[in-house]
Formats: sequence, C-alpha cells, structure tokens
Amino acid sequence: MHDVSPELRDLRELGAVFDHTAVAAPRIRDLLPIYHDLLGGTFRSGGDNQLGGYRALQLTYPGGSKIELMEPLEGSTFFDSFFELTRGRGGVHHLNFHVADIDLAVSLLTDRGYRLHGLNLGDPRWREVFLHPKEAHGVLIQLARPGPRDSVAVPSLDDVLAGRGFRGNGTPSPA
Repeated sequence: MHDVSPELRDLRELGAVFDHTAVAAPRIRDLLPIYHDLLGGTFRSGGDNQLGGYRALQLTYPGGSKIELMEPLEGSTFFDSFFELTRGRGGVHHLNFHVADIDLAVSLLTDRGYRLHGLNLGDPRWREVFLHPKEAHGVLIQLARPGPRDSVAVPSLDDVLAGRGFRGNGTPSPA
C-alpha cells in the first residue's frame, strides 16, 4: 500500500487538475434522461474513438463541471470486462485529471511502483495514461495532457448519436 509520504509531494507538484467523470453504459441514450434532461447538462462535443472502440460525448454544467458519457461501438470489446463487473449496467468508468507534464507523471508513478496501463503518448492531441484500479481502491484514474486541437465545427448531440460526430463511423447509437 502507498502511504502519503515525501515521495508523493512530487506527484502533487504535477498540478493535476480534475477535469471530468466518465460514465459508461451499453447505450448513451439510457444515460441522457438523467445527465442531460434531469440534471440539465449542456452538450459540449462528442464523437467516436474507432481505435478504442467507443463513442463518447461531454456535457457541461454550471460552474464548469463536466461529465463524459460513453458507449461501445458496434462489435467492440472495449467495455466487456467493465460491464462484467457492473452486471451489464455500466456506471462510473473513470476520473480524468489533466497534468502539465504527462512524461513526468509516467516517470514518477513508475518510479513509485504504481501499475499503469493504457499508455498513449504518441498522439500530440491527447496523451494519456491510466492508473490501474487496483492501485486506486477500485477507481480507474486517467491522467492526460491535452494538446492542440484542430479547429473544426462542433457536431450536435443528434449528429453524435447518429454516428456523425468527430471521427464518426456513420452507425447510429443503439435506439
């Protein structure tokens, strides 16, 4: 077990800033009545990660908080083990923190013996690493360093659900 020690001060110096909570379900449409309609989340952006095998969209709330809603793309196994743990219902998938220096974060965590996975440092638009849930009391923690983004028109919520969001695959979300 990792205790709060002088070693961890280095990690705090990374300036990790909480960005969003991600919630995954077999269908984003099942999440919208709560997070969009009931709680009043405003659609921000969304699209497909075909390499990862999922569709995601972000909602914002007053004060700047965000929630990311996720679902698997057709034929994807990306969420299979997660859905096994949640008996197919889904739930909170991960917490996202932005850091100023992702390479330093990876180095410090590795040096401290933390198990990391999902290392993606090759895309300058989004560099990330995940702290394994066994290291964080069952919570998947994503550390990310967003990079420059292309200036493109933001799709609508309907476009994302129809598979026409950023990098959309053209296949609508399950109805």
